[in-house]
Amino acid sequence: MIEMPPLQFAKLNGIRMGYYDAGPMSDAPPVVLCHGWPEMAFSWRHQIKALAAAGIRVIAPDQRGYGATSRPDAVEDYSIEHLTGDLVALLDHLKIDKAIFVGHDWGGFIVWQMPLRHRDRVAGVVGVNTPHTDRAPVDPLQIYKKRFGETMYIVQFQDPAHEPDRIFGENVDKAFDFFMRKPMPRKHANVGEAPVGGIGASSKTNLAFPQMVAAYDPGKDPRQKILSDEEKKIFVDAFKESGFTGGINWYRNMSANWARAEGLDHTVRVPSLMIMAENDAVLPPSSADGMENIIPDLEKYLVKDSGHWTQQEKPDEVSQVLIDWRRRRFG
Repeated sequence: MIEMPPLQFAKLNGIRMGYYDAGPMSDAPPVVLCHGWPEMAFSWRHQIKALAAAGIRVIAPDQRGYGATSRPDAVEDYSIEHLTGDLVALLDHLKIDKAIFVGHDWGGFIVWQMPLRHRDRVAGVVGVNTPHTDRAPVDPLQIYKKRFGETMYIVQFQDPAHEPDRIFGENVDKAFDFFMRKPMPRKHANVGEAPVGGIGASSKTNLAFPQMVAAYDPGKDPRQKILSDEEKKIFVDAFKESGFTGGINWYRNMSANWARAEGLDHTVRVPSLMIMAENDAVLPPSSADGMENIIPDLEKYLVKDSGHWTQQEKPDEVSQVLIDWRRRRFG
């Protein structure tokens, strides 16, 4: 039986957002959990339960374009300003002054942006797998193209005809079978084991995810599943309803986000924690090297024997790290 708090809704920042809110309302600062792609607040089910049981208030939204939250049509409505603005508006709705923002995958990129853009609303930041970096010297899409070629999924996601969206939408069940597995041990790793995130991967890694999902045969995949059948059904049903375009539109703003970030001070001036996963092929622990240079108050923690879906692969360990750090730094 999967336990989740009741889903609540708020009208904010031009959308209707679905979110979960658990733990004592009096606890401050609360922890806001931000998911990545292709996920939703349900990805944090283990942490919601554990943090609430530890007496910590925890809030987990389905972010713009996902799950129970609105999916605007315009690509521009998924800019970094909108995505960080949604989190500020959620705090306003809940009458919360400051929060600790925890983000995995794309959610990690969003939470590292929060203290750069909304410093007065951020008590602390935790990145799960996703490092914080200074602004790239050139458009990130040019880096992806040069390093991985035109078939790399983020490059493909720029397709105005939405072909990747269609492929995933026609193969939802296969997509979650493909993505939500533990990586093979390193000596056996090959195509199909790379997860979804930033630019830490080797240029040999096959990142043509739409085509890989279309051709995928779950029966021939030796990797261990992360999700139970019941858990997978929740993801599959949600994405059959929502489609993938909302989440992919986050990627379609990467060049515009990069252009508008010129001149933005990328130093993070709040207590921060970087949780790294030993076997994440796209966001390896080495991608977090040098974060200390732009985050003066940074701790790091390595989760061993975990691939990309760290909070679901190693839920108890991730939950305990969050609880310990939160208590140590914020009482």
